[in-house]
Amino acid sequence: MKLYYSPGACSMTPHIILREAHYEFELVRVDIPSKKTADGRDYWQINRMGYVPTLETDDGHFLTEAGVIAQYLADQKPDSGLAPMLGTMERYRLMAWLNFIATEVHKQIGALFNPKLTGECREIQLGVITRRLNALEKMREGKPYVMGDHFTIADAYLFNIINWSKLHKIDLGPWPNIKAHYERIAARPRVQETMKAEGLIK
Repeated sequence: MKLYYSPGACSMTPHIILREAHYEFELVRVDIPSKKTADGRDYWQINRMGYVPTLETDDGHFLTEAGVIAQYLADQKPDSGLAPMLGTMERYRLMAWLNFIATEVHKQIGALFNPKLTGECREIQLGVITRRLNALEKMREGKPYVMGDHFTIADAYLFNIINWSKLHKIDLGPWPNIKAHYERIAARPRVQETMKAEGLIK
């Protein structure tokens, strides 16, 4: 398998899952502004949307979207426990979490990466983010992991996005449940491996 990624981007979610599930894989770094891979290929030919992640499977299929790739990887190794079985209510709860993270956390915090965001627009966006994190804080109460007592792909995705709070100078102090979850996932050996491989930590 090949994972097309950019350091610290949402491609870190499937990168973590690849390591957590003990896959053999190749990392292919993508320069997002130029749309070029590290070996000089035109990334538009790999992913028509031009963003990461993209997973190239061993049989030549290409998958996009962090939450979809993470589910695919978990489903190929059901004994990993990274996702509940398809068709179960627990799986639908997992999918609800992935959708919430994608639309209400990822997209809201991700909007701060827009270099054309004015000061006023940034303040408005921070207000939206605060409301989403307030809701997330309550949803995280009393559970060590998103789905309860064990790590799943949703934990990897949430960690990936909350990690952006450092770049945007968002203090997690007002949200102790979110902060504790972030620190818990950050301490996992495979997550540490992932961040080192992407050059995010030494």
